[in-house]
Amino acid sequence: MSKKVLITGILGQDGSNMTEYLLNNTDNLIYGMQRRSGTPNLDNIKSFIAHERFSLVDGDLTDCASINDLVMRIQPDYLINFGANSYVGVSWDTPLSVFDINACGVIRCLEAIKKHKPDCRFYSAGSSEELGDVDYSPQDLKHPIKPRSPYGASKAAARHLVKVYRESYDIYAVHSILFNHEGPRRGCEFVTRKITKKVAEISQKIKNGENFEPLKLGNIDSRRDWSDSRDFMKGVWLMLNQDQPKDYVLASGETHSVKDFVTKAFNAASIPGLWSGEGLDAKFRLFQENTVMAEIDERWFRPAEVDLLHGDPTTAEQELGWKRDISFEQMIEDMVKNDIKQYK
Repeated sequence: MSKKVLITGILGQDGSNMTEYLLNNTDNLIYGMQRRSGTPNLDNIKSFIAHERFSLVDGDLTDCASINDLVMRIQPDYLINFGANSYVGVSWDTPLSVFDINACGVIRCLEAIKKHKPDCRFYSAGSSEELGDVDYSPQDLKHPIKPRSPYGASKAAARHLVKVYRESYDIYAVHSILFNHEGPRRGCEFVTRKITKKVAEISQKIKNGENFEPLKLGNIDSRRDWSDSRDFMKGVWLMLNQDQPKDYVLASGETHSVKDFVTKAFNAASIPGLWSGEGLDAKFRLFQENTVMAEIDERWFRPAEVDLLHGDPTTAEQELGWKRDISFEQMIEDMVKNDIKQYK
């Protein structure tokens, strides 16, 4: 018998990838929640918006009545929460809004489940930014929580709230620490997509013999544990379908610097180059030429930086049988090719 799945953040990378995964691998009915604000961008869901098992519904994580109404009306068997204000840098400018969506939004979902569908299984998407300063690496669920941004603090709060409701009300609620995950549907506000879009632009301008402005970046030495978002969706679904609810870390177990990401992105566009210089003087130049394609702009540095995030997926691999299939290089290649196609 088909189950009902309500997914928040449907227009984003993870919400749309989760929906596509479920439509392709289950017979479930999917309800994708969008927040009405002007004209929504439906690009990420255009491949399945007309699917017979998909419905687009309006809702707002900042509005209790809205979430209560959806849970009461749909009676979902699963509520997967990918809705969030996910931009770490922006969280310094709008900390109250970030907490209202990322932390209080989780409370609103859990309260709606408690009141109207207590057997609904709930998933909360966490972030490696919850961990902040690194005490040891790779990082697992036992790592101290020391966020370095309002965004990281809001996700840490969400993690604690899931645990409180799980233990207090016997709700099947889980939270996973998702290390950095990207893909062609990644929002343009994220540094990875900023890189691949700019690489696509430079690629086309080089072909057309046009001048271009170089890619401008902040801290290129920070190291992250990057995976493809599409690989994480199977892990999320596995977490929701265990005998007992439990939190997990989803990660690749590998780290790469922003500098590495830039190099591989240009390579994916067949534009080989080399880094030279250190600190603010670092530049990425076209191989055997002096053309600068990427350089440092101190305006892109954050008030507080996390230099290393490196996840330990061992428990998820051993207990859930989860593994990633898409390599770091393949993920970047897919993103660059998609952006070149869109640029044309």
